[in-house]
Amino acid sequence: MATLGYIYRFLSNFAFLAVVYFSLDFLNLYQQRAIVAFLVLLYTAMHVVATLRQFNFFQKIERLEAEARTLAAVTSPDGQARKPIIREVGRLRHEGELKAYIDLLFLGLTAVLCASRIVSG
Repeated sequence: MATLGYIYRFLSNFAFLAVVYFSLDFLNLYQQRAIVAFLVLLYTAMHVVATLRQFNFFQKIERLEAEARTLAAVTSPDGQARKPIIREVGRLRHEGELKAYIDLLFLGLTAVLCASRIVSG
């Protein structure tokens, strides 16, 4: 299921990049192309900020994982009672980080595409 999530994230971001490319390619007037590219850059910047906030959230979850491991070792006689839950949280955090990296990759490509369309008159 995780692989399908990665594939979906990749394909949806690729489709967004393709739509931006073709919409900027079909506009003939420089002014229209620059306005659309600027608006897409604005959207991309907002999305990048949201993705970077996700990394802050993932960092806090990682700290909670470490504390949960410590508490599970102290409270449980064998230390194994909460290990599956902690392991699952770690796996979900790792998957979320990978999806955020995929988002950042395509957002960066979109920003480069828009900047090149604005600069090349």
